[in-house]
Amino acid sequence: MVVHVLDALDGVRADWAVMVVGHGAERVVKTLNDTAPVQLPLHYVEQNIQRGTGDAVVIALASLPQEVSDEAENADILILPGDTPLLEPDVVSQLVEHHRATEAAATVLTVTSEDPTGYGRVVRDKQGRVRRIVEQRDATDEERAINEVNTSVYCFRTSLLGVALRRITPVNAQGELYLTDAIAVLSEAGHRVETVIAPDIAWAVGVNDRAQLAVAEAELRRRINDRWMRAGVTMVDPLQTYVDLDVQLAEDVSLHPGTRLRGTTTIGQGAEIGPDTQLIDCEVGKGAIIRRSEGNGSTIAEFAKVGPYAVLEPGSNIAPNAVIGAFSRVTADD
Repeated sequence: MVVHVLDALDGVRADWAVMVVGHGAERVVKTLNDTAPVQLPLHYVEQNIQRGTGDAVVIALASLPQEVSDEAENADILILPGDTPLLEPDVVSQLVEHHRATEAAATVLTVTSEDPTGYGRVVRDKQGRVRRIVEQRDATDEERAINEVNTSVYCFRTSLLGVALRRITPVNAQGELYLTDAIAVLSEAGHRVETVIAPDIAWAVGVNDRAQLAVAEAELRRRINDRWMRAGVTMVDPLQTYVDLDVQLAEDVSLHPGTRLRGTTTIGQGAEIGPDTQLIDCEVGKGAIIRRSEGNGSTIAEFAKVGPYAVLEPGSNIAPNAVIGAFSRVTADD
């Protein structure tokens, strides 16, 4: 999930990223080291006691190596929550561009929602200027009626953020240091606070339980499938087709219902996969046909035919034009 968030930085040319980790830190660090964008240097810091988002940012800033800290003082800093995998690079780029064009002290990505329950509300004055962000637990009935909400995606002028964080206090329902309170500090000091409104509430969806994870996965799958279909891939039933983010598909590939393509699988031009086929880390050549079969770490050469009900074990290689019949099991030694 965090890798998707890092992918959203693709259009802003970030120089470095600080990951604040807590529970399960070792597993998170290992996953990110294995899968995060290689061009983005990562620096890790652990928040041992959960004292809120403001505290997490304080820890992150304090952890920077001196040479990075000196450079960051005159730069802008993006702050993204790690549980919003539906963020896209275009929206993050728009946020940064607007922040710099308006010379704002802070810019917040917001969204309007018919049901803002659970989100922090964006409070504006009569002139429409942002004054503060109030969390739902601390909001009045009037503030809860506001339908513009905070997505927890921000761009700050780093030099002003450090000053603002020193002035926030844990006087709220949760007894935590809220990063949102830095917005009020900057506004009260006369600094400019801007917003960019995201096109849909989906951009702000955080994943806090299995139900929300399923919603996010469904939206990610829809976006991936839509991108491939527009690139010339046929999906007979997109709702029953699962393609991982790192999978590569050539033009004129046909995917039938129940197809699951995972890992680093690549599919050659004109190949036909499915129905009911799962391939993990496989390489499929041009014009190959695979039906109701499973493959893992296998190579299927061009115009080969596999299945139905074949199993290709790791390391197996299917020759060009070969036919692997029903209920076959192919190993690396075959």
